[in-house]
Amino acid sequence: MKLRGKQKRYLRAQATHFQPIFSIGKNGLTPEWLAQLDGALNRRELIKINILQNAVETTSEVKDYIEVHSDIDVVQTIGHVLVLFKESDQPEFRNVSARVKKI
Repeated sequence: MKLRGKQKRYLRAQATHFQPIFSIGKNGLTPEWLAQLDGALNRRELIKINILQNAVETTSEVKDYIEVHSDIDVVQTIGHVLVLFKESDQPEFRNVSARVKKI
């Protein structure tokens, strides 16, 4: 789903009080990590991830990797934290995406 400005702003506002549930550390970016991230997004649709200090990758490298290798949208980057969105494959978990489509 290609997000417009108002939709991104809504998602950023919704994620304000979230805590990061995934981290990227010294093991770096792997297809297995991306598969776990995709699974979590299928359940929640909107999450935050954190890039630890000992990670080899930069924030922009992580953002590019996620966008190139998956259909996950990076909504926002703040320092070492990324806000990610993906419409769920399962209709019963499409709470956030249903509201985003109305905007």
